[in-house]
Amino acid sequence: MSAVDVAAVPMTAKRRGAQLVMLSFAVAIVMVAYANVGLGHDGQVPAGMLGYGLGLAGLMLAAYLVLAKFAPWADPLILPLVTLVNGLGLVMIYRIELDSDLASAGNQLFWTALGIVMFSVTLIVLRDHRALQRMTYTAGFIGLGLLILPLVPGLGREINGARIWVGVGGFSIQPGEFAKLALVVFFAGYLVAKRDVLALAGRRLLFIDLPRARDLGPVLITWVVSVGVLVLEKDLGTSLLLFGAFVAMLYIATQRTSWVLIGLLLFLGGAIVAGQLFSHVGARFDVYLNPSDPALYDREFGGSYQLMQGLFGMGSGGILGSGLGQGYPQLIPLSFSDFIFAATGEELGLTGLMALLMVYALIVERGLRTSTAARDPFSKLLAGGLSFTLAWQVFIIVGGVTNLIPLTGLVTPFMSQGGSALLANWIIIALLVRMSDAARRPPPQAIQDEGLTQVFQR
Repeated sequence: MSAVDVAAVPMTAKRRGAQLVMLSFAVAIVMVAYANVGLGHDGQVPAGMLGYGLGLAGLMLAAYLVLAKFAPWADPLILPLVTLVNGLGLVMIYRIELDSDLASAGNQLFWTALGIVMFSVTLIVLRDHRALQRMTYTAGFIGLGLLILPLVPGLGREINGARIWVGVGGFSIQPGEFAKLALVVFFAGYLVAKRDVLALAGRRLLFIDLPRARDLGPVLITWVVSVGVLVLEKDLGTSLLLFGAFVAMLYIATQRTSWVLIGLLLFLGGAIVAGQLFSHVGARFDVYLNPSDPALYDREFGGSYQLMQGLFGMGSGGILGSGLGQGYPQLIPLSFSDFIFAATGEELGLTGLMALLMVYALIVERGLRTSTAARDPFSKLLAGGLSFTLAWQVFIIVGGVTNLIPLTGLVTPFMSQGGSALLANWIIIALLVRMSDAARRPPPQAIQDEGLTQVFQR
């Protein structure tokens, strides 16, 4: 038997079978939740349940087939976990749509389909993720260009006080969602090349080895860019996300705690100064510190009404929630987008939110496991950076709606209505799957040996 014949033996059949079972289970959970929305709201199963179910199942089956063909050794848990979160997001948007004309589960299903297309194209085209390392500085320029794009006159649009949108005709996107992808690739490539220099210690202060002053340039430049996004685009979420991702990746590359402390001091200092100098930043901090203040609650723009409604909703949900279809999420402004986490908390309760956060934690854990298993420094940094970006985004949005930190305007990954964030996050999952496949794939000789064993057993 030739080497080609041996390599053709389906050695990952059991792994793919288990993945398909988990994927089917995730879709089944989503459809049960969908039925509960109709039963709780109208007392009957939704009329379009079969169409939504077949649509979601077909999309995820297509993603599974592409993954099985082009990344057969990838982590089998990532796709089912993301399917569960994305599906529950569709369910909540449909539930809000029943009482609000602003939500649209049909549009979100379309964006989910487009996200699966982006996921598939990424896996098919990017056969070796290490090729991204050769595009380090190109990715950096693309990322900065995407961040600046909303500031271009006639192209950028200001919505709800933030200038983070780009509109062409009746179509609009958030380029910052794709900028984070390009910049994480840049950070990974740059830090691989410069990590030895950045890891050098300068003076020791108490128990911390400070970096040399000459090596502070990269973190200062990233800090200036982040503050620029905060001040010029009024986008605290993207600012915090990008700077946090860079500092986390810098720590992964150098193992220097001093970089984390310097990063925290720089961002806190910049945010405090910006809060004093710019009213839109100061308004966020006022709402954070005094959300129940009647003057802030009744303020037409930049008030605490939205935050307090979200807190009231989660409070009324209690431990077990009001039940799907039986709450009042339409009373929370933008409950289908920025505050979908609060709307979910009202109907699924604290128990449901903890389960949802556990699913997010598992996605991040699988990404970090890919990072530790990677065989080259670039892959370790890229997988770690992308995993941290997902975790950091969840923390920022959950912290904002629970008033743990100021509101930022970010959306809950895979759940909130909108196209840009959903597409970008599906590309992140495709990159993690690609790196997982490379990290878990056994050496060619081991594959041949296992194939021969299976053939003789038959």
